[in-house]
Amino acid sequence: MIQNKFILLIFTCCTCISGAALNAATIPAGTVLDVKTASSISSQDPAGRSFAAQLDQDVVVKGQVLLKAKTQAFGKIKSSRANPRKNEPLTLELTAISVNGRNVSVKTNAVQPGSPPRTGRQARYGHTAGTLTVTPGTKMQFQLAAPLSL
Repeated sequence: MIQNKFILLIFTCCTCISGAALNAATIPAGTVLDVKTASSISSQDPAGRSFAAQLDQDVVVKGQVLLKAKTQAFGKIKSSRANPRKNEPLTLELTAISVNGRNVSVKTNAVQPGSPPRTGRQARYGHTAGTLTVTPGTKMQFQLAAPLSL
């Protein structure tokens, strides 16, 4: 009977320690993710279209590398000029990061990667001019809006 209680105590301690280790693999909200696009993106692409990217730098939390540079990331176009009734700027957000062969959902802020030229009138009324194309290899920074548990 005492052996069973001892085994249960050891099992409980191991469970608590492994739970603490899982919490250590959390990237806090507000962390900046530096990425490089891997595919071309245009302001004429429809909202909802996905794009590929990769981390440009390691993500380090408390001195520990949690995500290595060149880790695959995926995003989507949040808004664009594809709909002629809506004249919105190109806005992108990250939606997932590949961790150990599985895609982990992420929530980031939206990023507007540069702006095409505007005339004074277009700027006054919120219209954009021209087509913006983001080429592969373009660097951008996204900020985590929610913690990311790995």
